[in-house]
Amino acid sequence: MAAPLLALKQGYSPLAVGMLLALFALTQVFLALPAGRYADRHGLRRPVGFSVIAATLGASLAVAFPVFPVLCLAALLTGGATGSAAIALQRHVGRAARDAAELKQMFSWFSIGPAISNFLGPLSAGVLIDHAGGFFGGQPGDLMGYRTAFLLLAMLPLGSWLWIRGTPVLPIAVAAQPGKRRAWDLLRDPMMRRLLLVNWFLSSCWDVHTFVLPVLGHERGYSASVIGMLLGSFAMAATLVRLIMPWLAAHLREWVVISGAMLLTAALFGLYPFMPNAVSMGLCSVLLGLVLGSVQPMIMSTLHQITPADRHGEALGLRLMSLNGSSVLMPMLFGSIGAVVGVSVVFWTVGVVVGLGSRTAWGLRAGLPHAPADKTTG
Repeated sequence: MAAPLLALKQGYSPLAVGMLLALFALTQVFLALPAGRYADRHGLRRPVGFSVIAATLGASLAVAFPVFPVLCLAALLTGGATGSAAIALQRHVGRAARDAAELKQMFSWFSIGPAISNFLGPLSAGVLIDHAGGFFGGQPGDLMGYRTAFLLLAMLPLGSWLWIRGTPVLPIAVAAQPGKRRAWDLLRDPMMRRLLLVNWFLSSCWDVHTFVLPVLGHERGYSASVIGMLLGSFAMAATLVRLIMPWLAAHLREWVVISGAMLLTAALFGLYPFMPNAVSMGLCSVLLGLVLGSVQPMIMSTLHQITPADRHGEALGLRLMSLNGSSVLMPMLFGSIGAVVGVSVVFWTVGVVVGLGSRTAWGLRAGLPHAPADKTTG
């Protein structure tokens, strides 16, 4: 949130901000598959260690040189680090589960962490941007506030490394079919193609909310704290729904949760631009957080059930590459559309697409072990 707001403050257009946000995903496009294979070979700690170094370096550069070109470099470093660490962590969680029910429960617990960070990150960054400058003798919302926010973000990865050092090491899975393999072989499975498409639909919704909300809030004259609270309310709702999902996971079917979330998201995106003030926008953010927050554990559970154990990291890398390939282009597309016809059209367009895509999610039921196969599906 801090990087696009600083770019807007410095006079850059929504298109330039979209390009900046796209750089957070660009590194992951090229690193996702190698990072997945690296995690399959080396487990958890080594990939996370390299990610911590890159993330701290990127955020530190933004502290020292808070100008647009350096923000772009920081986006490349922190984005790549986040993606590589996420693959290693997700692979570790999936390997630790013993059955399908435990997969859903463990990924529900695991997804609480990112949800909490998505709440604390925007909220704390917004507060620091608005108030740290005055504490250091400057003005609220000045450059010192942004530097303080970037400094906090540079310190957080170091804490992650302290936590990860004590994690038990899991045995490396032995390849069922030794020899040279290509990640694209995974795409021969129609269930994998279907899952990646559904995941792309839902990821686009996150991208829209992350990108369009700051632009919409800036257009309406909201402060950084208010925008941070709107984004934080979305993340807090996602956290709350994930807190209860470990107890509900055994009673939920992945394809029901995913397809229902897509339909509800389409409806909320249609309503969002009509919200007249910050309070009503906050209500929409909370509802979106509840809906989209329930999806990731179901996606990750499905992926681990349809992928060989020795290729979990590779499959996770393929998933991340497909998501971030679109995330490189989508913010620039959002920025272009928003600059020409307004950000409301972005909400409505993505809402229609994700609503139509719910039919694809419904077809996931055919490939899961606990769901009866439907010969007429996919």
